[in-house]
Formats: sequence, structure tokens, C-alpha cells
Amino acid sequence: MTLQRRDVLKLAGLGALGTLLPACGSTLPEPDVTAAGFGQGATGTVRLWCRSATQSGIQVVVDRFNAAQNRLRVQVTPVLESQYVTKLATAIRGRRVPDIVDLDDINSMLFIYRDALTDLTPLLTALPYRDVLSPGHLLLATRNGRQYAVPFLADNSALFYNRELLDRAGVDPASLSSFDGYLAAARKVRRLGPDIYGWSIAGNSPGVLGFVVQPHIWAADARTVTGEAGRQRGHIVGNETVRRTLQLYRTLWQEELLPRANFADAATAWGSEFRANQVGLFPSNYAVAVLSANEEMRKRTGVVLMSGPDGGKAFFDGGDNLGIPRGAENASGAWEFATFALDLAQQSALPTGGYTPVRSDVATAEFRRKYPQAVAPLDRLDRGYAPPTLAYNLLFNQPDSPFIAMFRRAVFGGDVDGALAAGQAGFDQILEQAQL
Repeated sequence: MTLQRRDVLKLAGLGALGTLLPACGSTLPEPDVTAAGFGQGATGTVRLWCRSATQSGIQVVVDRFNAAQNRLRVQVTPVLESQYVTKLATAIRGRRVPDIVDLDDINSMLFIYRDALTDLTPLLTALPYRDVLSPGHLLLATRNGRQYAVPFLADNSALFYNRELLDRAGVDPASLSSFDGYLAAARKVRRLGPDIYGWSIAGNSPGVLGFVVQPHIWAADARTVTGEAGRQRGHIVGNETVRRTLQLYRTLWQEELLPRANFADAATAWGSEFRANQVGLFPSNYAVAVLSANEEMRKRTGVVLMSGPDGGKAFFDGGDNLGIPRGAENASGAWEFATFALDLAQQSALPTGGYTPVRSDVATAEFRRKYPQAVAPLDRLDRGYAPPTLAYNLLFNQPDSPFIAMFRRAVFGGDVDGALAAGQAGFDQILEQAQL
């Protein structure tokens, strides 16, 4: 596939911003976040746009906020994922923006690099819990040392396991700390029966594969994208961790440790075998592995963070950031809601909507008892990561992205060397065309 620069920018989300935002003639005015009383005692309405995919998580907090007082109302407008970037860019161009936006954290940079969001650095610095906020979320909200959004909720990947199956197979969960440990465990579980498998993935879903496969690479402190956003290159060829990760999944496939249905699964059946007590090890998220399961299955479910070839820990630090667009009419009320959303009471309730908190100090004894499968990322919040790039969607989420093409060619096709070479070329083409 040959892409022109305009095609790359459009698919990456940059096209909508590049076309629409400059046309407004000038940058919208930035609220004065240092003004006395900012974020306190606001009245009226706060217009919040949220991703439709995470509406359940934010609605819990909005309902609590509106019930807690009667002077300020938050009004939620869910926006389809595929339309979010374009719709917000159009609102900015029309100079009629929402007061606060709930952004997929990997898309935060698209708006930060177009000067569309308010600099929240003074407000973040003043938060007494600033040091326990998700560093992965903050990395995606930062440019030149300034923060333009605040973490809100997390959608983290982890390795969930079936305690009952591991116990029957004689597998100690402590051994799930390297690729050798993974393979040994998966092989033992597979021997339990013809319909029992060691591992499961959605092998035809670009979004899921990026979410659950990349942490193996990051756990070894390796990266597939290097350099500053807007001036980046792919690091695929010569990246031994990427090679070993592809070889791990190739072995899982060759030895039939994965269900055959994984080949075509575009996430429509993601997690169904695990929840049916047929899979021992399942890289996924809290919503799919835990919230969607019945109570009996939840009791059987344990969790550890993802490991690299020889150890290490990492997880995909997905989820949402909250930003205040420049030109917001009720920026003070927006910040009041943002701080309410970050209170321990609200953060502690996020698992009821399928998400995990962005504050590590949420992990109290009570929280651990109530949501034991949501604790692993909180205990190692420093190991959360997502690539700070302007081209994430095109590199990883598109159906023809170079990442899924590389994965499928190596894992299902067996051509690891060819997959790596094609992956390097694909990454570099996209990143070169998406330079600022």
C-alpha cells in the first residue's frame, strides 16, 4: 500500500486537525487557570464530550457530581470513536467548544500539538496527589514539560489467569514472569483436555493486538517507535525483543496452545473461551476478563502484569485524559468537575464501569478486597506506557496497520524475518509522512 502524505495525515487524525484548525484564523483564548477562585464555586452548566466507548465509566462520576450539589450541572454528550477527532476539530474551528473533553489518552497529543487545549500545569502542580497520578497518562498529555490534560480513568492490559486450571495443571502463578514460564504453563494447561487451551488472543483485531502484545516489548524496556513525537522512526528490524515476542506467539500457534478460532477473531468473541473456563492464560483488560464474567468465574481469576522475554513488567496504559479546550465558556466549572473525578471516592468506583483508577493511592485494603483483579497495575503504576506518537491509530489500530500485518505474517504465516522487514518499512513510511 502506497500512501500520500495527505492520506497518512487523514488516517492518523492529523488531517482533520490540519485542515480544520488553521482555518479559524487564530487560536482560541486560553482560560486563566491562575485566577483567584478558579475551579471553585462555579455555577451553570459544564458541557462534557466523552468517547462513546467509555461513557459507562464517566457516567458514574457525572451522576455522582450532579447529585452532590445543585449549582453546577455536567451535561454529557457521547461521541462515536470514529467521529471524535473530526467533530472536536470542527467545534474548535467554529469557536463553539465543549467545556471539557474526555479524550482517548493516545489521541491527547493530536490536540496538544495544535494548541487546542489549555495549559493545566499550574493546576496539576498544586494537586496534593500529583505524584501518585498515572505517569503513562501524563506522558501523553505533556509537551515541552507542560501538561495539557489530566488522567481520568485507565483501561489497562494485564495477564489474567484461571486459578482452577493452573492448579489442576500444577502451575505456580509465580512462574508467569518470562516467556519460558508462559510456554511451560500453557503447555501444561493444554494437556488438561482437548477443549482446554493455554492462551487466547483476538488474532485479527489490530486494536486488541496492540493492546496486549506491545507490553511484552515494553517490559524489556524496548520500544517500537523512537524519537520525539512528530520526528520519529520505527525500531523493528534489529529489535531482538520484538523478534522474540513474535516467536513466542508463533510457538503458541504452532503447538496449538491457542484456539484455532483466534486466527479470525476480530474481538467479537474476545474472552468468551476464558470466561467459559476453557483458557488458562488470557492477556486482556478488566472489563473483558472480570466485569463480563459471572461471579463464579471472577473467583477463579487471578492477574499479573505482562512480562518480557526474560522478565520485567509492563502494561498498556490506555484509558482517558480530561482536557479543557481553549475557548471553553465554563473552564472553572470544568476544572471543578475534573478534580471531583480524581477524588478517591470517584476513582475507587471506576471498576463498576469496567475501568481502573489512575491514582495509585486508591489501592487501600478495602479496595483490594472489593476489586482484587484491578490492583496489579496500581501496584506498579510506573510500568504503564503507551507510545507518545501522533500516528498511533495508523501504526496500530487500522485494519491494514503495519503492526497487525507484521504480527499475522510472523505468527500465522511463520515468516518472522519477512514480517520484521515489512514492519520496519511500514512504520517508517507512516512516521516519515506524519512528520510535523
